[in-house]
Amino acid sequence: MEKIKIYQDDKSVEELCNADSQMKKLIQIIGDIEVVMRLDFFTSLVRSMIGQQISVQAANAIYTRLESLMENNITATSILKASEQRLRSIGLSARKVIYLRDLAEKVYHNEVDLQKLHKLDNQTVIKQLTSIKGIGKWTAEMFLIFSLGRMNVLALDDIGIQRGAKWLYEVEKSERRKILAEKQPVWSPHLTIASFYLWETVHLDLVKKYNSIEDIGGE
Repeated sequence: MEKIKIYQDDKSVEELCNADSQMKKLIQIIGDIEVVMRLDFFTSLVRSMIGQQISVQAANAIYTRLESLMENNITATSILKASEQRLRSIGLSARKVIYLRDLAEKVYHNEVDLQKLHKLDNQTVIKQLTSIKGIGKWTAEMFLIFSLGRMNVLALDDIGIQRGAKWLYEVEKSERRKILAEKQPVWSPHLTIASFYLWETVHLDLVKKYNSIEDIGGE
């Protein structure tokens, strides 16, 4: 399991802090962070597909059962060899079975070469991945961040990032996507770092424990 560490004194983090004083407050409170990367590209996409529209806990449970079913060897070949009944038996919906098989087919027949994606720019990666059934822009953006390690990606439709931004900038729920769009040019070229810190506000329950970031400073 490979992790990347984001340090407060990294040049990129300092540049982000200088560009946005509110983000600087958040970074100073949270400090350094570690992010787990998903370097097996195929299983990374499988995980993302499984996780669509269900809770993290449910997704983890299904993925663990899939690992067991595949004897810890989740590949395009093993997915294609498994019957629909067996895949459904671990909790996958009929639609997700179709999605996983389309992914496996395209990888198996080299219609999408996952090992060459790192050579492509972000938009080309998104275009290739979204040609697979069940992979939308959000899934492709998560792949860019957590598998390819691209550092200038902002998933505007990610609910976690939106929740973090709503809390940090104290805007209405209806404005949370808009505030991200407004901050995008401010944070660039460090959009991914900003995303990591906004996710952390949710992971650390700051959005529930405090009404605003100012409340933390008042403790």
